[in-house]
Amino acid sequence: MALLIILITFFVIILATSQPCQTPDDFVAATSPGHIIIGGLFAIHEKMLYSEEYPRRPQIQKCVGFEISNFLQTLAMIHSIEMINNSTLLPGIKLGYEIYDTCTEVTVAMAAALRFLSKFNCSREIVEFKCDYSSYMPRVKAVLGAGYSEITMAVSRMLSLQLMPQVSYESTAEILSDKIRFPSFLRTVPSDFYQTKAMAKLIQKSEWNWIGIITTDDDYGRLALNTFAIQAAANNVCIAFKEVLPAFLSDSTIEVKINHTLDKIIAEAHLLDVLKNVTFTNGGNSFHFDAHGDLNTGYDVVLWKEVNGHMTITKIAEYDLQKDVFITTDQETKNELRNLKQIQSKCSKECSPGQMKKSTGSQHICCYECLNCPENHYSNQTDMDHCLLCNNETHWAPVRSSTCFAKEVEYLNWNDSLAILLLALSLLGIMFVLVIGIIFTRNLNTPVVKSSGGVMVCYVILLGHFLNFASTGFFIGEPQDFTCKTRQTLFGVSFTLCVSCILMKSLKILLAFSLDPKLQNFLKCLYKPIPIIFICTGIQIVICTLWLIFAAPAVEENVSLPRVIILECEEGSILAFGTMLGYIAILAFICFIFAFKGRKLPENYNEAKFITFGMLIYFIAWITFIPIYATTFGKYLPAVEIIVILISNYGILCCTFIPKCYVILCKQETNTKSAFLEMIYSYSSHCAGGLIMSHVSLDATNSNIAMTNPSSSGKPAAWQISKDLQAQALARICRENSTNISKGLSRKRVSSI
Repeated sequence: MALLIILITFFVIILATSQPCQTPDDFVAATSPGHIIIGGLFAIHEKMLYSEEYPRRPQIQKCVGFEISNFLQTLAMIHSIEMINNSTLLPGIKLGYEIYDTCTEVTVAMAAALRFLSKFNCSREIVEFKCDYSSYMPRVKAVLGAGYSEITMAVSRMLSLQLMPQVSYESTAEILSDKIRFPSFLRTVPSDFYQTKAMAKLIQKSEWNWIGIITTDDDYGRLALNTFAIQAAANNVCIAFKEVLPAFLSDSTIEVKINHTLDKIIAEAHLLDVLKNVTFTNGGNSFHFDAHGDLNTGYDVVLWKEVNGHMTITKIAEYDLQKDVFITTDQETKNELRNLKQIQSKCSKECSPGQMKKSTGSQHICCYECLNCPENHYSNQTDMDHCLLCNNETHWAPVRSSTCFAKEVEYLNWNDSLAILLLALSLLGIMFVLVIGIIFTRNLNTPVVKSSGGVMVCYVILLGHFLNFASTGFFIGEPQDFTCKTRQTLFGVSFTLCVSCILMKSLKILLAFSLDPKLQNFLKCLYKPIPIIFICTGIQIVICTLWLIFAAPAVEENVSLPRVIILECEEGSILAFGTMLGYIAILAFICFIFAFKGRKLPENYNEAKFITFGMLIYFIAWITFIPIYATTFGKYLPAVEIIVILISNYGILCCTFIPKCYVILCKQETNTKSAFLEMIYSYSSHCAGGLIMSHVSLDATNSNIAMTNPSSSGKPAAWQISKDLQAQALARICRENSTNISKGLSRKRVSSI
């Protein structure tokens, strides 16, 4: 619109250059001659008086509505020029002025701008049309004004034709900082960009996010509204409503203007470049124009308060454009600025840390509801759009948490009550092993100790039990690579050594009391104690060695639990672990078969029966272990294996040695050589009697002989013959079995039974 007005104006000038403009007397507000004329544009009147009908000819209408504040600004300009003329600042040069009333109307201001552009020293007020205005000398050298941004933009576009300097005291529209469109424009007030920025910062500082905007329906108001809306959105401030009022209001209580009067007019030179680089001071503050033609001033923050029915305006702070801060002069104004936070201006209650915002479907982002952050999520600021995820491997967070907490590292600690109980049981088992070793050492030459396989075998078995109990200590405490590799290997080798020795004992018992010659020959070939123990144990050593080489157990952090990190030993290879346990189970099963076949031996010598019970305890414990170990999770997983080791170890130890210790300590009368020989003789006689009864047949033939051939004494003759035959057969069988028994006893004694 402004550009269209300019084009029409120039068109009229070209067509009527021969007719001078006859200006009404009230069009000129004030004028004074001088060597250098400075123009002025002030809205001394509020508006123009329009007729009800459409205008029938182009003419300037009369102005109405006197504005005292703008009139005072006009007087301030005149006073400043007179002060310069009466000083020695410009010797020999007098400043003149030509001030026009814009009547707050663009058309009136443009008419005044045409007079400013008229040719210097020309009798007629003519604006010449030229392609190059470099040598053109207008009557006015610089223009002060106008006040309203809309008027200033229209005037500035015309003055830019001759790059006539224009300094505004009140126009703050951000677009005026564009030096491409307004190259000769300068101003002594900051741009609306900084004004809206200061407003947005004040709102943010007061912690408001739900506001309304009232603006004027002109270029100034619309541009300020757009700029403020952008900066408000950047600070997450929502605009509840926008109200546009007419541009010019007569009620002074509604229209509030912040007037900045020009402190000094520098008239030393009139070139635009010089004016842009000028610097002046006032009250200790230095002022200059920046690259956009804006003066480096700030804003006053004023507070409107109603006191006793009267409205008062108090300055509480200053806004520094360069530092982007609010400056207070005393503690009272500082408290006033801080108290703005007490004014609630929010669409929704702010979400505290530990919560996040959820849109309620409103078009405003400031209207929302607060939801608690879920587990393992957190928010550490107010009004966060979403909760942040904790690092699940190292941290966790409860519901509605404002921070993440480091996961606690857990393992079966030495201070744990269950660990203490298991250690106590292991130490008790070690004490049992030592006590049994002492008892057997003090009774080396007794039949019970000798019948246990000899001193060395007993010591080897006790050593295996000792190592089994000791291996449980490697399952407790913070897992290390060494303990992870040692605990399973130590348990597997020591338990295999123990079962191998018990296997030899079972085989020896079966060999000693077996009366079947074929079975004896087979057991004799099989019974090689030392090689078998070394082979059985060596196979387990090979299994464990291959396990350690190709898939060794290692420390692993289990982070699958939400709040803790389980520090545990990862077995490396489930196949190797299962192979180790399966090999022990095979040896135990063979031992169980041998012991079960010898379960009916003499009571004082029936060690096989107790070995059978021990192997049953082992099988029950480890069969139970498999599902429990597979389903147990957490730091108590090693405790499951410790418990199974203790159960199987205690079961075999007690079944193998406790009965013998009972005989040694409580039944010493049976722990003699004669008692053992008597027991063996009784067992052998019982076996021989069974053999005799199997060879003697009292069939029906003898009865028939007795009935058909009775003797003279009244008794059957056949009965006497049968008795003789039976006595002869019994004598023969006794002699044969006595020989076998004597040989068997001799063999058993050789076997240290």
